[in-house]
Amino acid sequence: MPTTLPRLPDDRLRPLAEAYARSMRAARLKTFAGVAGLVVLVILAGWFAEVDLVKMVRRIGTVSDYVGRIFTFDNGDHVGRPVFVAPGEWMWGLSHWAKLILETLLIAYAGTVLGAIGGFVLSFMAARNLGRSPWLRGGVKRFLEFCRTVPELVFALIFVIAFGLGALPGVLALAIHTTGALGKQFAEVVENIDMKPVEGTTAAGGSWWQTVRFAAVPQVLPNFVSYTLLRFEINVRGASVMGFVGAGGIGQDLIEAIRKFYYADVSAILVLIILTVMVIDLLTERLRHRFTDTESRA
Repeated sequence: MPTTLPRLPDDRLRPLAEAYARSMRAARLKTFAGVAGLVVLVILAGWFAEVDLVKMVRRIGTVSDYVGRIFTFDNGDHVGRPVFVAPGEWMWGLSHWAKLILETLLIAYAGTVLGAIGGFVLSFMAARNLGRSPWLRGGVKRFLEFCRTVPELVFALIFVIAFGLGALPGVLALAIHTTGALGKQFAEVVENIDMKPVEGTTAAGGSWWQTVRFAAVPQVLPNFVSYTLLRFEINVRGASVMGFVGAGGIGQDLIEAIRKFYYADVSAILVLIILTVMVIDLLTERLRHRFTDTESRA
């Protein structure tokens, strides 16, 4: 049976409508002020950074020209033709590049494993709910900040000078940066655990390490694995450019091809790197979902 909604009298409805209109005007004004402030900050940032918008617009076509050129043969029997018409000639160094990509994957893997171990150990000391000494906790946090603040390429340059060219500088650079990044993420996971098992283990006379082992680790392990797999994806990309400073991997051949204007080789190496990263992303995504699904079922 249809019913009609009651309607307030106009003398009572008018103040409510006016209050609502004032509230909406204030919200729109706040939004406008926020957008205007953001635009002003972007303009100031561009001005301080000396960004020349006119030059950028005028030269934007150079980017598309370069992309088109790297996918065109510049020598051989197919000069001026797209690289896809002769895949064999385009991928002439496939066996050599595949070995370098494998080296890149191994650099990323070793750096991720070492960094995950370092982040695992330090995260419990940096967590607010488990780190008992404020001085130790603060020192560990500052160390993790240093590790993740300095770019991997800077660490790689330092280690190249110390140990020479090769994969070792790349592994060490990724391991240090991964320690800082995962250490922070792991510590945040630890700070959100259920403290009842921790309190129970402590009340039973367990030491700090026993508390971590039996009360904290079982709760955080699935998230730790998920974050480590995600970091491995990032490190594969990072290891791909480590060769720019002589730290091993496919990046050495890529930067050499760029410097010597071997355009077809640049596109071939880039395509191989992109395909490799896509495969790694798909595999690690499945593993991450498996671990997170296991955690949710538990």
